[in-house]
Amino acid sequence: MFLAIVEGSVVATKKDPALSGQKLLILRPQLVDPKDPSKFRPGSNTIVAVDSVGAGIGEMVLFCQGSSARLAPNLKDAPVDAVIVGIVDTVDVLGKEVFNAKNA
Repeated sequence: MFLAIVEGSVVATKKDPALSGQKLLILRPQLVDPKDPSKFRPGSNTIVAVDSVGAGIGEMVLFCQGSSARLAPNLKDAPVDAVIVGIVDTVDVLGKEVFNAKNA
């Protein structure tokens, strides 16, 4: 699993039927900064993921990729490579809280 911030959404009126009714969100992965582990640094790429938990723009989420993504409910036969599986409340790194949704 990986951490990311939801940056936007995608609307596709023509898509694989297995994706019908699925909310698609744009994610920016968040990496622990090796120079300062008390902070995150944004990844350089973005990912489109199916939202299985009702996430919104600006929230930090947990997502998985690859074959694990198709283990999410109702996605077994969908052409999915990334799925949001959780909305993050807090993140602690090396004993320090580096993210708290209440302060975001």
